[in-house]
Amino acid sequence: MGDQQEARRARVRFSVVFAVHGAVTGTFVTRIPWVQHHLHLNAGQLGIALLAPAVGAFLAMPLAGHLAHRYGPRAAVRALMASWCLSLALPALAPDLLLLWSALFLYGATSGMAAVQLNAQGVEVERRLGRSIMSGLHGMWSAGGLVASGFGVLAANQQVDARIQLAVTSLALTVLAVLACNGLVDARADTRPAAGQKAGPDAGPDTERSPRREAPPRFALPPRSALAIGLVGFCAVFAEGASMDWAGVYLRDVTGASPGIAAASFTAFAATMTAARLSGDLAVRRLGPVRTVRAGGAVATLGGLLVISTGSPYLAIPGFGLIGIGIAVVVPLAFAAAGRTADPSRAIAGVATITYTASLSAPAAIGLIAQSVSLTASFALVAVLTAALVGTAGALRQNSTAPHHRVAARGGSTSGNAVNATARGTSAAKAGAEPTGRAGSASPGSTG
Repeated sequence: MGDQQEARRARVRFSVVFAVHGAVTGTFVTRIPWVQHHLHLNAGQLGIALLAPAVGAFLAMPLAGHLAHRYGPRAAVRALMASWCLSLALPALAPDLLLLWSALFLYGATSGMAAVQLNAQGVEVERRLGRSIMSGLHGMWSAGGLVASGFGVLAANQQVDARIQLAVTSLALTVLAVLACNGLVDARADTRPAAGQKAGPDAGPDTERSPRREAPPRFALPPRSALAIGLVGFCAVFAEGASMDWAGVYLRDVTGASPGIAAASFTAFAATMTAARLSGDLAVRRLGPVRTVRAGGAVATLGGLLVISTGSPYLAIPGFGLIGIGIAVVVPLAFAAAGRTADPSRAIAGVATITYTASLSAPAAIGLIAQSVSLTASFALVAVLTAALVGTAGALRQNSTAPHHRVAARGGSTSGNAVNATARGTSAAKAGAEPTGRAGSASPGSTG
C-alpha cells in the first residue's frame, strides 16, 4: 500500500516534469524567428543550426543509462532536467552561427538524455501502479508545449527581447523541474527481494541488489529487442513530424487555404493529439496496447486518406486531426513495451534514438518527395506508414508483464513463471541503473 501511495505521488510529480520538458521545447520554437533575424541567418544557415539539436540528442541518448547507473535514476533525472532547462537560455545569447550550433548541440544532448530517463522512470511508476499511465504523461508533455508556445507567441507579439524571455523562462522552469524531481521514485533505492530470493536480517539492500548492479556500457547501441518496437514508433513519429511541419504548407499550396486557415491545421493536429494522449490510458486499460495501436493506426490512416483525397481545407483539417488522434498513444506505448524487454535500459534508449531519427528525417523526406513528385504523394506516404501500424502493433506485445495485467503489482500471489517474468521486465525505470533488476514496464514533436 505504501508503494502504491508513493507511486501515486510520483505520478503527479512526473506529470509536472513531463510538462516542464515540453514547455522548454514549446518556448524555444516560438523564438526561432528572433534568433534567425538577430544573427542575420539565411534559410540554409538556419537549417544547419537546427540540425544541431538532433545530432546532439542522437549522440547523447545512448549515454543516459550509464549516467543513471552511476549517479542513481532520480539524481540523473534532476541533473539532466536542470541542464536541459538552463540550456534554453543559450541560443539567444550566441553571437554567431558557430556558437549557436554549439549551444543547440548542448540543448539537444541534454534534451535527449532527459527524455530517455523520464520515459524509463515513467515506466517504473507505471509498473508500481499496475496500470497504464504513459500516454497521460506524454499528454502532459504536449500540454506543457502548447501552453509554453502560447506564452512565447505572446512575448514575440509584444516584441520582448528573446534573450530576456528565454533567460527568465529558463530559470523558472529549472526551479520547477528540480522541485518536482525531489519526489520522484528512485528505482535503485527499492530494496524488495528479487524473484526467488528471501529477504531476511542478513539480506541487506546491497546483498539483494548486488547480482543486478552490473554496469551498462558507457555508450549502449540499441539491442535487437528495440528494433521491432522502434519501427512502430518510427511510423508514428514520421507521421507526427510530417504533419506538424507540413500541414500548413499542404493546406496553402494544395487546397488554396488562406494563411489563417492553414495555421488552423497545426492547431487541430496538436490539440487532438494532446487530448488523445491525456485520455489514452483509458483506452489502453480497456483494449490493451496492441489493439489500441491498431485502432489508432486505422484512425490515422483514415485521416491521411481524407487529407490526400480532398481539395477542401475544411475536410483536410479534420483529416489532420484524425492523424493526431490515431498516432497519439503510439510512442508512449512503444516506450512502455521497451521497458518490458530483457534489456530495458538499452531498449528504451534504442527506441528513443530510432524515433528521434524519424522526427529528423520526416520533414526532409516530405520535402524531397514533394519536390520530385507532389505534396499529395508525400502525404500518401504518411497514410502508408500509419496503415503499417496496424500490422506492426504486435511488436508491443513483448511479454506478460504489461501493467494492465497487474502481475505482482499489488503483492498478491502469482505463479512462479509470472513472478520470474515480472522480475525480468522491471528494470526499465532504472535506465541502466540495474540492467537485470526488478520488475517494470515516452516526443516533441516528439521527444515526447
